[in-house]
Amino acid sequence: MTEHPDVEATRAAYNTVAADYAELLRNELDGKPFDRAMLGTFAELVESAGDGLVADLGCGPGRITAHLHSLGLAAFGIDLSPEMVAVARRDHPGLRFDEGSIESLELADGALGGIVAWYSIIHTPPARLPGVFAEFHRSLRDGGLLLLAFQAGDEPRHLGFAYGHEIDLEAYRLPPERITELLLQAGFAVEAQLLREPDDRYEKTRQAYLLARKPARKPARS
Repeated sequence: MTEHPDVEATRAAYNTVAADYAELLRNELDGKPFDRAMLGTFAELVESAGDGLVADLGCGPGRITAHLHSLGLAAFGIDLSPEMVAVARRDHPGLRFDEGSIESLELADGALGGIVAWYSIIHTPPARLPGVFAEFHRSLRDGGLLLLAFQAGDEPRHLGFAYGHEIDLEAYRLPPERITELLLQAGFAVEAQLLREPDDRYEKTRQAYLLARKPARKPARS
């Protein structure tokens, strides 16, 4: 299957910045209490639903994967960029990291107890997000949890320079109410939302977090 040009561009950009990206963001969660709170809530809910594998999709250098593992989850990472996967394997040798696309996961139906997509839907054109959420829904077991993080807004942004490198990458700020609508259309039940103000050190826009669940099927009547 032929890749979309934007997928190729995203892979190339993250291959370019992988090492510097990993170093810059290595300890970022230490100063992000709301981020840790959302990840902690997700971990608690996954455990209460019966554990299961958790995929960190668009895992980059593996920092969120490692944090989920520290919270007791059987977490592994998937990323489009082979250079990011190489950095993740180097920095977290005890964890599993695979190459792959969030639009076409090489996972069986219902294979996962949880999915985290931490700023990894922001490079997919909004018109293709329904397909991404359908793929997430397919890969989760009944009762499985999904946690999304993304920049809130309603406009594309071109990145020509980032993490010390020249790149060519599109990023999309997304309206939380529209993402909620798309999750509902994909069959999810949205359980929690957080919209926080930007951190003046790094951020220029509000940050959004959505926690959703794939509902358990109701037993058939006899």
